[in-house]
Amino acid sequence: MKKLPTFTAVVALMSLSAAASAQTVNVICSVQAEWCNMISTVYARTTGVKLNMSLKGSGEALAQLIAERDNPKTDVWFGGTGDPHLQAAEAGLTLEYKSPTLAQLYPWAQQQAQQSNYKTVGIYSGPLGFGYNTELLAKKKLGVPRSWADLLKPEYKGDVQVANPASSGTAYTMIATLVQLMGEDKAFEYLKGLHRNVSQYTRSGTGPIKAVARGETAVSISFIHDAPQERMAGFPVETVTPSEGTGAEIGSMSIIKGARNLEQAKKFYEWALTPQAQTFGAASKQYQLPSNKATPVDPNVPDFKKIKMINYDYAKYGESSERKRLIARWEKDVNSRPH
Repeated sequence: MKKLPTFTAVVALMSLSAAASAQTVNVICSVQAEWCNMISTVYARTTGVKLNMSLKGSGEALAQLIAERDNPKTDVWFGGTGDPHLQAAEAGLTLEYKSPTLAQLYPWAQQQAQQSNYKTVGIYSGPLGFGYNTELLAKKKLGVPRSWADLLKPEYKGDVQVANPASSGTAYTMIATLVQLMGEDKAFEYLKGLHRNVSQYTRSGTGPIKAVARGETAVSISFIHDAPQERMAGFPVETVTPSEGTGAEIGSMSIIKGARNLEQAKKFYEWALTPQAQTFGAASKQYQLPSNKATPVDPNVPDFKKIKMINYDYAKYGESSERKRLIARWEKDVNSRPH
């Protein structure tokens, strides 16, 4: 006769299966911490599903996904500039998933999905421009820089900050924008000229605008949606977009190939595309344009209609070979030069 399992064994088995069904989604979150935390709290409260959030910049997030390729520990990658998401798609790190919500999104968000064979989707967009400290400019008797050309003026020497493109999606967007605006060789001549005026290349894309807010530098090259938060905290920060034209990031979201919690990952992904979920950006003082057309737009969100935008080629500049090549050229031709 077969021995029946003991009562303790049954209880142990039941608690094991209960632990297995305690639902979680492992998320790499590449937006600001306040936004990540708000999403995590609200999602757990409204769905009962816990989000294990790991906060990482988009460059670091991509590196982690590459390292975990054979044994993915992540289910969803939320936010951060779109180029690394396109590279993850190209490298086969993310899963093809065609959301039924796509038709509700702006064309630029749908285009991000199409270009990646539906392995990523646009969740917000924000234009690149300059942040400046009004008090510091007045004190140093400096004018407001209104064009890319203005940043090369000798009077801005040591007063400009931008991130390092090897670690920051913001700075890579700047290089790709300049190459598309001027042609590659002219863009690198420009970056050499800019290098003379740069006091520091920060690790993260938000570093320079925070330095502007604190009065550590007069001007930053930043996504301009990062400024209102500093202004609300009482800092003398204003923004402008360059008159020659500028690019924008398309913040993206991807489901990881081999995700352990795939069904829950899809549910979170769908939730993140709803107008209600997309209001949490502005609620946490992040002012990108949300991708769902029905999401109410906060007055602090930059008005794209008033900005001269270039026709940014996300497919080309989202290729890993192109990104590697441009960053290597920047390291060799620009970053290695003395200030």
